[in-house]
Amino acid sequence: MFVRELKNVNGRTYIQVVSKTAGKYKVLKSFGGARDRDSIQRLISQAQNWINLQKGNIELDLYSEIAQYTSFTEHISGLKLAGIELLLGNVFDQIGFSAIEDELFKSLVLYRLVYPRSKLKTTEYLFRYEHKEVSVDTIYRYMDKLHSSQKDLIQQISYTHTREVLKEAIQIVFYDVTTIYFEIDREDDLRKTGFSKEGKHQHPQIVLGLLVSMSGYPLAYDIFEGNQFEGKTMLPVIEAFKKKFHLEKLLIVADSGLLSKEIIALLIEKVYEFLLGARIKNESQLLKEKILALSLKDNQSKVLRKGELRLIVSYSERRAKKDAHNRERGLKRLEKRLAKGKLTKAHLNQRGYNKYLILDGDVKVSIDYNKYNQDAKWDGLKGYITNSSLSKDILLAHYRQLWQIEKAFRIAKSELNIRPVFHRLQKRIEAHICLCFAAYKVYKELERQLLEKNADISPAKAIEIAQSIFEIEIITPNTKQKIAKVLLLKKEQKVLAQLFQFGC
Repeated sequence: MFVRELKNVNGRTYIQVVSKTAGKYKVLKSFGGARDRDSIQRLISQAQNWINLQKGNIELDLYSEIAQYTSFTEHISGLKLAGIELLLGNVFDQIGFSAIEDELFKSLVLYRLVYPRSKLKTTEYLFRYEHKEVSVDTIYRYMDKLHSSQKDLIQQISYTHTREVLKEAIQIVFYDVTTIYFEIDREDDLRKTGFSKEGKHQHPQIVLGLLVSMSGYPLAYDIFEGNQFEGKTMLPVIEAFKKKFHLEKLLIVADSGLLSKEIIALLIEKVYEFLLGARIKNESQLLKEKILALSLKDNQSKVLRKGELRLIVSYSERRAKKDAHNRERGLKRLEKRLAKGKLTKAHLNQRGYNKYLILDGDVKVSIDYNKYNQDAKWDGLKGYITNSSLSKDILLAHYRQLWQIEKAFRIAKSELNIRPVFHRLQKRIEAHICLCFAAYKVYKELERQLLEKNADISPAKAIEIAQSIFEIEIITPNTKQKIAKVLLLKKEQKVLAQLFQFGC
């Protein structure tokens, strides 16, 4: 719909609202005509207000309609949070998640980004700010449904959207794991004590494996028993992902924590290409001598043969400074604990900087400073083991993308509060992880769109601004019509609305 001005031979201008469909114009309403410009402008304003009325987006004339009344608040019939739906809801729909028709799925995903608390707190938030009455039991029943019938669809939607964003087939994937602990005393079939990346070794935990694409878009995930060796989690996730999406060729990139002879043998057997972080200090004496003899300068790299595989070794001065700093800090920590008598034979292991400890006599523990000094030769050196024929420079560029998956885990734990997990049943734990997976997908798409729009706003800041945008509903005094109006009062709200074209 738009306003059209028609001028006749007598100099009179007629104002109409018309629409255009299939190349044909249709007059929807006529507003008469006038000769002087002021009268014509009044007719145009009437026509524009009529259009706004049809669209349900009347611009309120506060002076004529409401200002004459003593109390403006008497005419307010509702106030609700609108920014979350206008920003994150639109991103959610653009990804394709709206194919899952359960409204509760959308609410749980969006409020994981906004108010990541327990499901009980989520129901309170939905009621307070969106006037939605949802019981905790309803949420639990929906989570059971999500686990049994929607998890695969959610990953399918995420995968399809990622392909559209990258504009190419998925041929390179990045895998890593993290641990999620539970504040409970007893283990069960899933939640078991194990090596915790969060230092919560006394708490039962689960292992979460995550697969992402280039640029860090989430592709697939799975959870495992808390005492599972992280290397053994990789193939089940990748095999399921490859089978589900009928992929023939994949290059798998992962850090050294997943490296073992068994894993490499399985990857070769299943004809995968891989690029894994190598533990170069654990290589044979001959290979270690060759590595140290390379005499690499800053940002240089070279390739050595390791049987049928290639070992890429790179050097970075920045990494060397960091290695030296961490090594010195680790030594000081050991010296401090040794001086306090807190180190015993139980600490003689290869975990962290405990590798510098030796047994002096039968019971006394001391520090092997010679080993500490020898370690300095390795500062700045990093190795990568691969069976790929790609050039070393391309492979190194791929490996540098691994920070994206570390960022994903950081966001999941800080922004999405993936833990603590307030569930006991495995199916609901898995459903909780699934909701966090979908929420992270929305976060990444929001991040991508902000970058695409050259916006100087982080995703977290955009979400924060969206939480301050409300919609007011008013009943007009004269016409008794209900009018909804998005309140954009601050500059940052108006900027966000302009970026994402809402509330206009």
